[in-house]
Amino acid sequence: MVPNATGVYLLWIPLGAGGSGVVRASGRLYERLMAWRHRRPTLDLYHTALILRIDDAEHVVETMWPSPAGDPATRGVVVSAPVFADPLGRVRLFRYEVRSWRNGVVPDAAAAVGGPRLVESDPQAIRQLLDLVPSVPALVWGRDQRATGDMWNSNSVISWLLTRIGVGMERITPPESGRAPGWDAGIAVALAQPAPAG
Repeated sequence: MVPNATGVYLLWIPLGAGGSGVVRASGRLYERLMAWRHRRPTLDLYHTALILRIDDAEHVVETMWPSPAGDPATRGVVVSAPVFADPLGRVRLFRYEVRSWRNGVVPDAAAAVGGPRLVESDPQAIRQLLDLVPSVPALVWGRDQRATGDMWNSNSVISWLLTRIGVGMERITPPESGRAPGWDAGIAVALAQPAPAG
């Protein structure tokens, strides 16, 4: 449950929580390959989302697949971009959505490890974050188009937003024995851009 206090709350959700098992299984395979490649132990993978409370309203900021079918505005979609390769993005299955959804829901929020974690409480920064969501870079999911050394994905979107509003990212880390692929890509892309006005 998200506290009623004004703030930006970060959720660390185990990859594939509440899903069909396909995402979880493919994530585990990916992590085993990465662990073997980098000669390190396998870690738990996390997907991140934000819940913002401001002016007695709640907003969800998350990256999801385009589901259910229907008007994207009804689920707060502000950015849509391809998965794996630009040409594939013509097919709905190979697109992702960035949502900024007033009174929206994070389907697997109850699975978040440690519950919602407050990362920012300044109302001005919260409003700035909401204003920034539509300008998230529409980069290809699963690729490293900006040469950051990390792929762009849902975690990149969240870390990009938090970095852009000036949250101290050095104090934010995944749960113990876990990692969030794409997190560093979002930080790197954000830092390479001019500081936002405000």
